Amino acid sequence: LKDNVDNEAAVSAISQLLTQRHGLKDFQLYNFEQIRKSIERTSMTFSILILMVASISLMIGSIGVMNIMLVSVTERTHEIGVRMAVGARRSDIMQQFMIEAILVCLIGGALGIALSYAAGALFTALAGGMFTAIYSWQAAAAAFFCSTLIGMIFGYLPARKAARMDPVVSLVSE
Repeated sequence: LKDNVDNEAAVSAISQLLTQRHGLKDFQLYNFEQIRKSIERTSMTFSILILMVASISLMIGSIGVMNIMLVSVTERTHEIGVRMAVGARRSDIMQQFMIEAILVCLIGGALGIALSYAAGALFTALAGGMFTAIYSWQAAAAAFFCSTLIGMIFGYLPARKAARMDPVVSLVSE
């Protein structure tokens, strides 16, 4: 069909013409436009599902980073007190824990990207050439950016907690 022709009208006209010529309906017509629309709806549903899974994964990862950093601050209270007692400023302590949080997320992001490439290669190998995993450097860069952003956002509160500790109380605790 030409681009400006309505699919439903064309299918109806062809069906009427064939029925008129044959005298009865001894044929079947397939409208691929309906199949295409169905595939688009299914694809959109899968995209939304993948987005939801990714959002949940990011949220769980964020909570994990914050918990790791909170435990790190709690376990290193004495070290923080020593650093502050010998002259470290609050900004130094804050910077140390922010860098740690970002590094944890960057390493996690790099491992996640490497794991996804490995899983894609395994999927391609197991599919026997029917399916091929497609890699996108933009998606990898976005994942890496997200992991850095999560480290900054969810590492901030533990870093602030560490920076606001009283050196005397920190030195006394063990």
